[in-house]
Amino acid sequence: MFIEETNPKESSSWIQHSKTNVLRWFVRTGWRHFVGILSCAFAGFPILYIVSASLNQQGTLISSNHLFSSITFDNYVKLFNMPQQPFAEWYLNTIIIGLSGSVLSVFLGAMAAYAFSRLRFYGRRVGLFSLILVQMFPQVLSIVAIYLLLSNFGDVFPILGINSRLALILVYLGSALGVNTYLMYGFFNTVPKEIDEAAKIDGSGHARIFFTIILPLVSPILAVVALLSFIATVNEYAVASTVLVSPEKQTLAVGLYEFVSQKFSQNWGLFSAGAVLAAVPVVIVFICLQKYIVSGLTAGAVK
Repeated sequence: MFIEETNPKESSSWIQHSKTNVLRWFVRTGWRHFVGILSCAFAGFPILYIVSASLNQQGTLISSNHLFSSITFDNYVKLFNMPQQPFAEWYLNTIIIGLSGSVLSVFLGAMAAYAFSRLRFYGRRVGLFSLILVQMFPQVLSIVAIYLLLSNFGDVFPILGINSRLALILVYLGSALGVNTYLMYGFFNTVPKEIDEAAKIDGSGHARIFFTIILPLVSPILAVVALLSFIATVNEYAVASTVLVSPEKQTLAVGLYEFVSQKFSQNWGLFSAGAVLAAVPVVIVFICLQKYIVSGLTAGAVK
């Protein structure tokens, strides 16, 4: 039986060569994988923790430190069997207000952006400057004014008063119209104006150009604005807690706060379960809109 002897010099050179290749790979592309894995772990740990807390029956933060130490779906069952906290109605109200607010804000913002981008009228520059100026002030400053305004409106039109979901949708439209218009205005400017001119030669008016030509070309920014508006509406608390007073008309952000607002009756398990379920509509909307977000701006338009 013969045993082949290895040359220590050859073995050392092979190890050195392997280290050099690994270092070269890490410098070129390896560090990108490392950053990607680190980013995924940093972003995924809070989600993992909140899911673990929602499956913990004890409902305390200390018991949730051990991830998935106990798994039960009692918190999810209790959410829909609590008469004082109508979670199902909160969920439905959030979806209705979120979808209505995002669709209307995208539609109104797109029309305003098209007018600022394509039309030339008196006060256009002042209007654009006003959109930027209004965004300097935080929304918290307007809560008192919104409350007084809706209180006075409610005396004449109860449907637009306090504790009205329609009134809350209109408030969200007013607060999001400025930033959405300015975002879409810059995107509209990238669409070649030769497309509009060709359509006008064929006899199309501004309405037909807007709905049949421009909107399909700017679908990526419409999807982004719709997604951001929906997320902002679902997560908003300050204005929703001021406008919606009745428990059956509140949104998830307002209703879930009741589970952890009391000092001696905090239930983080129910809060975590509600937070997990509240994230489901946002994920669904993102999945439905992702193909428009990544699609090209004017793919095939000139052709």
